[in-house]
Amino acid sequence: MRRFALDKLLEWKASKKRKPLIVRGARQTGKTRLAHDFGSSFFGNTVRIGFDADSVMNRLFEKDHDIQRIISGIEVAYKTKIDPAGTLLIFDEIQEVPAALDSLKYFYENAPEYHIIATSSLPVVSKHIGSPFPVGTSDSLELYPLSFKEFLSALGMNNLLEGLNENDPELSVIFKNEYIDRLKEYFFVGGLPEAVNDFVKNRDFGSVREVQNKILRVYEFDYLKFAPNKEVPKIRAILGSIPAGLVKENKKFFYGLLKKGARAGEYETALDWLSGSRLIHKLSRISKPHMPLNTYEDLKAFKLYMNDIGLLSYMIGLDASAFLKGNSVFSDFNGALTEQFLFQQLIQSGNMPLYYWTNDNGNAEIDFVVQPDINVIPIDAKLSKNLNAKSLKVYREYFKPETAVRISLSEYKKQDSLTTLPLYAIEEVNKL
Repeated sequence: MRRFALDKLLEWKASKKRKPLIVRGARQTGKTRLAHDFGSSFFGNTVRIGFDADSVMNRLFEKDHDIQRIISGIEVAYKTKIDPAGTLLIFDEIQEVPAALDSLKYFYENAPEYHIIATSSLPVVSKHIGSPFPVGTSDSLELYPLSFKEFLSALGMNNLLEGLNENDPELSVIFKNEYIDRLKEYFFVGGLPEAVNDFVKNRDFGSVREVQNKILRVYEFDYLKFAPNKEVPKIRAILGSIPAGLVKENKKFFYGLLKKGARAGEYETALDWLSGSRLIHKLSRISKPHMPLNTYEDLKAFKLYMNDIGLLSYMIGLDASAFLKGNSVFSDFNGALTEQFLFQQLIQSGNMPLYYWTNDNGNAEIDFVVQPDINVIPIDAKLSKNLNAKSLKVYREYFKPETAVRISLSEYKKQDSLTTLPLYAIEEVNKL
């Protein structure tokens, strides 16, 4: 399974300003596998140090920050010769050993010739709050579940992938039904590598659900082990509320979903822990779609999404039989799965600001507002039978955007400032 992040790792390797790279992301997103694949493909030698299990290495790094002594120790322990140009060093679960995290600064300042990729499973970062990630002396890469394009690649659907990459409207029309069928599968399977691998191998939706259940149990183990004890019931309540929150017509998060009379301050730490671990994501409201968007952010109004659409569909209880009911899966549950899908693709398509907008009286809402460059683009994602796009009309009349996007299951179309994109081609927003 090829991750598109490999291209970013190649850019990092070739950079003259290369620093140690920290690959961050939720558990089960494939960070270690990505680093291993990169090492085996582009280096003559790869050495992985697992700080969650290697006590010898822990002691080696905790003594001091003498880089030559550390390198010599690794060579002895792993019975290998480390060539700075030909060896990839993988510091796995680096947050487990604060001294190893600190060493990245000294590798950058005193021995920048070494190639180092450190991975971090975010749920356990909170164990070492006093050891923040080094700023200015390391690069970073966020790894998410597989995108829809990566899902197509894993399935070997190179013709469909090519059609999306080339943004060819004609190919989009020819293969429309195939795109929609694969999209349905993605809604069920999601993008976590273990679930995708299982589906590629077995084509068994029941088997995929077993994998997803196991992954959710792993996440539960993480917060039971690493989160503050008093926050565990709150974390469990927040996670459990996400399906119900997204199924509502108004998807704004309400603390009242958790318990009667719940207040923000009571759940702030639990929410921060889940968000920091990337098990969930927050999407904040903006009051006005003007640049820079963050200056109009409403910190009190936000939506919550899962880190993966496959996990959300499992939690909602989506059955494989839904695929036999035409395209209703895209509008069922008040469009919750479609909105999760769009969020998941948009958040990993670049470092562009991402929010949603409602007017002050709450009778008009745009699901996503993005800022890919100097433009602010509203994205209307209503795929129900009612396609009058009232909110988008209100937005366009009031703010006069140069570009607006409507998502549908129809073909690509551009009319004046309004572009209609097929649901499966949402990443093309970056090119508008």
